[in-house]
Amino acid sequence: VQLQASGGGLVQAGGSLRLSCAASGGIFSIYAMGWFRQAPGKEREFVAAVGLSGSNTIYADSVKGRFTISRDNPKTTMFLQMNSLKPEDTAVYYCAARRLMAVVGAREYDYWGQGTLVTVSS
Repeated sequence: VQLQASGGGLVQAGGSLRLSCAASGGIFSIYAMGWFRQAPGKEREFVAAVGLSGSNTIYADSVKGRFTISRDNPKTTMFLQMNSLKPEDTAVYYCAARRLMAVVGAREYDYWGQGTLVTVSS
């Protein structure tokens, strides 16, 4: 399956952005999906994940209550709504897919998008 992330940009602290991840080349509904991010000089970290139907979600503590992950299976697209953005949210955001269950470990994901840059100014 191929993944294409989009929606990044420059936003002021307190603002919002909505990231999208469009999937193609596979049966989208059999893949759990996740968002990860990597800031300069730091390791890639888990942000959020969503299960097959969209009802099961997992969030990193750092984004809980501010970010919302969702998916639209008929449109084979996943979203990350990011509100109340902070400068520490600045990173390249990657979407990822794996068969069946949503998990937090990056190594458990088999397919990755190219990343989209989110910059939050203070």
